Amino acid sequence: MSEISKLEQNLIIKKIDKETANISITNNETLMAIVGQFDQNLKNLSRLTSTEVYFRGNSITCKGEKEKLSIFCEAIKFLINKYLLTNIIEKEDIVLAVKKNLEIDESNVKSFKQLIKTPKKSVIARSAKQSEYIKALKENDIILALGPAGTGKSFLAVSVAITLLMEKKIDRVILSRPAVEAGEKLGFLPGDMKEKVDPYLRPLYDALYELFGAEKIDKKIESGEIEIAPLAFMRGRTLKNCFAILDEAQNATETQIKMFLTRIGENSKLVVNGDPSQVDLIIKSNSGLIKSKNILKDIKEIKLIEFDHNDVIRHPLVSKIIRAYQNKSTDDKN
Repeated sequence: MSEISKLEQNLIIKKIDKETANISITNNETLMAIVGQFDQNLKNLSRLTSTEVYFRGNSITCKGEKEKLSIFCEAIKFLINKYLLTNIIEKEDIVLAVKKNLEIDESNVKSFKQLIKTPKKSVIARSAKQSEYIKALKENDIILALGPAGTGKSFLAVSVAITLLMEKKIDRVILSRPAVEAGEKLGFLPGDMKEKVDPYLRPLYDALYELFGAEKIDKKIESGEIEIAPLAFMRGRTLKNCFAILDEAQNATETQIKMFLTRIGENSKLVVNGDPSQVDLIIKSNSGLIKSKNILKDIKEIKLIEFDHNDVIRHPLVSKIIRAYQNKSTDDKN
């Protein structure tokens, strides 16, 4: 029996009429995960669906408009499926569960098919675009991913890369970024090369530690199975049996991105990620990300993924902030 079919063993929707939905979750462990600590998940669902929610024993009662009740019930189904597959319900899952029109049956099953299992947590696609991106990371040799912060470009790429390493399908993972300050001058940095470069690569470390644990990752860095290096160190190399990620590629020039992509060797994948709206180069027009996208867009073996604010999976305000700045940029041009 598949994991998703276990939903039927955990959930009973007794009745939905024009004002009330009665739901029973038969498994106590699943029930407590859905309800959340201090009923916080139910409170968030109630707020997001504009319904009144009551919880007693194994039963959840939801009151509101019939359309809202339907969304609430579908959200509960999604969360149960998510918990059965990953053993965790995260704050972001609550927002995702009630997002927009909730075409649950098709889109959620598609998301679950792109499940990435790591030692510390399992990751699912949180949007159709993320599902497409994970599929590309698994099937294509070169992937260009463009879009705003918070869309999972780096996190998902690192997830797939380290999973392939753990499965021994590749020998090494290489994580690289251009060493460019984000609008601030850091000055002279003491220490060896690793200590000088680490501040620029902190977001990649964060993703690694969250998914696999600091001790395990540090051992693989020491052994050379995971290599973290500035982009300049890629010149002259041929990357074989590895998964290489160039992060923050909006701060790389066209020549640097070309150099990185032409390092590809046998049994390797290369990923180029970046946000064209956050160029930190002194001369912003030197950014090669958009230029490279336009140059390479007709090569069918290279997969292009373009995210937008609808794919942001951080705090809901992030999407609104991105949209506000985009609108300002449009107004300024007019």
